[in-house]
Amino acid sequence: MPFIMLTVLIDMVSIGLIIPVLPTLVGGFTSSQADQAFWYGVVVFAFGIANFLGSPILGGLSDAHGRRPLLLLGFCGLGLNFFATGLATALWMLIAVRLVGGAMQANAAVASAYVADITLPEERAKRFGLLGAMFGAGFIIGPVMGGLLGAISIQLPFFVAGGLAMINWLYGFFVLPESLPPERRRPFHWRQANPLASLRALAQLHGVGRLVAVLALSGLAQFVMMTTWVLYTTFKFGWGPRENGWSLAAVGIMSLIVQGFLLGRLLKRFSPRRLAVAGLMSSSVAFVAWGAATQGWMMYAVIFLNILGFTITAAFQSIISSAADPHSQGQALGAVSSLNSLTAVVAPLCGAPLLAAVSHLPRGDWRIGAPFYFCAALQATSLALAYFHFRHEREQRGAEE
Repeated sequence: MPFIMLTVLIDMVSIGLIIPVLPTLVGGFTSSQADQAFWYGVVVFAFGIANFLGSPILGGLSDAHGRRPLLLLGFCGLGLNFFATGLATALWMLIAVRLVGGAMQANAAVASAYVADITLPEERAKRFGLLGAMFGAGFIIGPVMGGLLGAISIQLPFFVAGGLAMINWLYGFFVLPESLPPERRRPFHWRQANPLASLRALAQLHGVGRLVAVLALSGLAQFVMMTTWVLYTTFKFGWGPRENGWSLAAVGIMSLIVQGFLLGRLLKRFSPRRLAVAGLMSSSVAFVAWGAATQGWMMYAVIFLNILGFTITAAFQSIISSAADPHSQGQALGAVSSLNSLTAVVAPLCGAPLLAAVSHLPRGDWRIGAPFYFCAALQATSLALAYFHFRHEREQRGAEE
């Protein structure tokens, strides 16, 4: 577990580095805030669509050939992607680079499968929480570094991120052990690697069913927020890379505290299903509060109050992983990653036009929060679906007994 946690930490630091500065880099090729929002959406869309198509393939390959070689491929692709992004001199280059990077990057899905390989089913929620804590730690260090380095040069964070990704490749090559023994591997089939087929297989897992819709809506809400956060705070509060870096670090701090320290205690009192419902409820309120914020400090207040919102991912990963058999962890979690990638494809198509439509409004105007109100509606819908799904499960178990 320490090996994969360090791997994920370095991976997320490198990704976190570019988040505060990528919208600004796109803005260097545009002439207005509305154009900046639109083209940033296109760049994010390019990465998402490639990742959606690539994730189930890489997840299936990891079931056939082991987790380690696929992680190494992902680190190498990520590093080259960052270097090429920093060297881009036109929008079409940014879009092309993000397409290639998205196709090669399935580290999150493979890392989750790695954890499932080495963990007993009853311990997975806690272990996924530790993995989430490393994501949080990466988002503490990465955005702060990105914001500070971006204040020096807008390209510098991309080169540093590329260097960290290559360090991760070296670490993985020389230190990271394989988690999937040969007897638990299975042949790779292109038909199963079809992203839509993998989503159908995910929906057919016992105990999952309608949760696919919950994951889709909740994931879409999260990705719309991630897509629009930096530009939203720039338009509404006049924040730059440094301020955005610190705000994203606050998100990482809360993720680390909740998933690294509080999640284990919460799971002793609540099942993953109860925790998922409570988290969806908390984050629905948080989206409304972020959208309505009139001053920058309010964004921080909501981040620190949305404690249960940081338990959603670990809770659902545990539910999905427990529903899959030991030979299909990579495919199941690859399908979850593919679903996340699909929502990442749709998110900029929803968030960027909403933000562009309100980009002309004066700073502080509550209507600039339109993308966040949209997120709140999505999250509230996923909350209702999850509640009814889990209630139906309880009724079925009661009938069988």
